[in-house]
Amino acid sequence: MTVVLIVIHLLASLGLILFILLHAGRGGGVSEMFGGGMQSQAMGSTVMEKNLDRITIITALIFAGTTILLAFRLQ
Repeated sequence: MTVVLIVIHLLASLGLILFILLHAGRGGGVSEMFGGGMQSQAMGSTVMEKNLDRITIITALIFAGTTILLAFRLQ
């Protein structure tokens, strides 16, 4: 059981790093990378950015959950 939690925790941590790096900073982020450019900035956040937000939140919740479960397993 602990090995499975560690594997899920590692995958969640790598996914969280990836998804956070994909978010828009001062540039356009994912939308600019795929050719959105100025058009997507004028229209607000795109569907891709909203989905990226949802995926990042779900991954963060999985990471937090596995952290708590691993902390209880080690006691």
